[in-house]
Amino acid sequence: MSTAAERRERFTREREDPTAGTSAVHFVPSPIADPGPLGLAAFALTTFVLSMFNAGLVSSGGEPVVFGLALAYGGLAQLLAGMWEFRTGNTFGAVAFTSYGAFWLSFWAFVEFFEKDVPKADAGHAVGLYLIAWGIFTLYMTVAALRTTGAVFVVFVLLTITFFLLGIGNAGGNTSITKLGGWVGLATAAAAWYASFAAVTNATFGRTVLPVRPLQR
Repeated sequence: MSTAAERRERFTREREDPTAGTSAVHFVPSPIADPGPLGLAAFALTTFVLSMFNAGLVSSGGEPVVFGLALAYGGLAQLLAGMWEFRTGNTFGAVAFTSYGAFWLSFWAFVEFFEKDVPKADAGHAVGLYLIAWGIFTLYMTVAALRTTGAVFVVFVLLTITFFLLGIGNAGGNTSITKLGGWVGLATAAAAWYASFAAVTNATFGRTVLPVRPLQR
């Protein structure tokens, strides 16, 4: 439980116009920090590490390192960012971060608990279906991203391509397509890192240091 002093710190005093015949003071909620940079950073880092393995740049023996990231950073941190986006009134951010946080959590859960129950002959098709379904979700989120920023829109375009390439590669057992998906995933991570870097830097500097190109009319 928070103390009375802590509760007061979360609110600002707003005095009514004295010309209106009243001097009453009431409290209004203080602005909260933008959770977007956190969600983007969590997504970018986890995507980067997994994509290094998908692209074949790192030996697959080290792939379990991804699972801890998928649980703690890509999963839980991004899920929290999504919940906080609901508080800011950002529907797009809330849906995106909550969904992709759940994606990483489901990925971790599948590998840890359920992958062993899938016959090897069906594993590629199952994972392919899973990834293609996420590609469909990402595709319609890309349409919605047309009213966000250029930086975020690029992330969603690249992510859509990544999901479909990885899905097709896994479903067809085609390692070349899967590796290509890994390379596009690296580009996706770089774009998401830029969007996060721009948002947190612009906020701390109080001015536009790195452009994100707003797309809203």
